[in-house]
Amino acid sequence: MKAVILAGGFGTRISEESHLKPKPMIEIGGEPILLHIMKIYSYYGINDFIICCGYKGNMIKEYFEDLKSDQWNVQTIDTGLETMTGGRLKRIEKEIEDTFCMTYGDGVSDVDLNKLISFHEKNQSLATLTAIHPPERFGVLDLLGDYVTEFHEKHRGETSWINGGVSVFEKEIFDYIKNGDLTTLERSPFETLAKERKLSAFKHEGFWHPMDTLRDKKYLENLWTSGKAPWKKW
Repeated sequence: MKAVILAGGFGTRISEESHLKPKPMIEIGGEPILLHIMKIYSYYGINDFIICCGYKGNMIKEYFEDLKSDQWNVQTIDTGLETMTGGRLKRIEKEIEDTFCMTYGDGVSDVDLNKLISFHEKNQSLATLTAIHPPERFGVLDLLGDYVTEFHEKHRGETSWINGGVSVFEKEIFDYIKNGDLTTLERSPFETLAKERKLSAFKHEGFWHPMDTLRDKKYLENLWTSGKAPWKKW
């Protein structure tokens, strides 16, 4: 199974570092957070990666050219500077032959990927996302059993769920990306799938944290240096 990692955004909320490098290359414990994410997937036996690059993507490409891992097969693909999330995914369609994983290159979690994939297969959904409890700054999901029914912009307390960005898709997901580079995956494609009851939600009660701001980076760095990083499975 392949894992697609979206790593092309500008990272404007962490501009203290992203003006020098793409956000996925910002380091936690001396290694890019992108590498942490890939090591999580590798722990579960997923070693075939497609990295969708954009802003300062040459730095990501050069990093993996120098890494020369025998364990991983890594494709770094330029998906455009201004391309939205759905557009980035659409640009790598020809590289996908079957069910695949997708995540964002700027956050870590201790999601059990084996359980996520098994849940996806059991539900026979076209797409499965990981639902997690949000910090207050995130919009939320309405869930009916294992399915997403609606999206809301505002947080509604501790019982709320949001899209944690750790997903499993069938190849048919590309049919829902209809506006090319301008398609935001989390808008029309996901909203349509939700209406059709083809979007499942794998509920994760464990650790999940994005690296949106410098404060987030420092939090993750402190977890790592203290030896208490929940995402470190390797």
